[in-house]
Amino acid sequence: MKHFLVKTIANAAALAVAIWLLQDITLTGENTGRQVLTLILVALIFGLVNFLVKPVVKLLSFPLFILTLGLITLVVNALMLLLTSWLAGKVDLAFHVNGFWTALLGGVIISIVSWAMHVILPDED
Repeated sequence: MKHFLVKTIANAAALAVAIWLLQDITLTGENTGRQVLTLILVALIFGLVNFLVKPVVKLLSFPLFILTLGLITLVVNALMLLLTSWLAGKVDLAFHVNGFWTALLGGVIISIVSWAMHVILPDED
């Protein structure tokens, strides 16, 4: 349970940094409390997408991982962020990623911040 909580906090922090740095990734809400709730729910969706969909996509695109020496990971991360944006829209969460290139850069930012958060936050059970 603690591992799940740590991953959700790390995802929320990483998403918050990407929203702060990139104007084409937006999170809106009436007040700060609503924005924080939306951010946590989007982090849960993002974690679910990365847990369920990303391994399947990585398995199906394994030859591309070999061919591009792993650089296709950037594209896969961007697609996972776009899928998260689409799913957030379907459940009426005010989170939107505008375009593939924004998602690509956002995926890089999220990966770096998420890695840093996992280094900082404790993760023992």
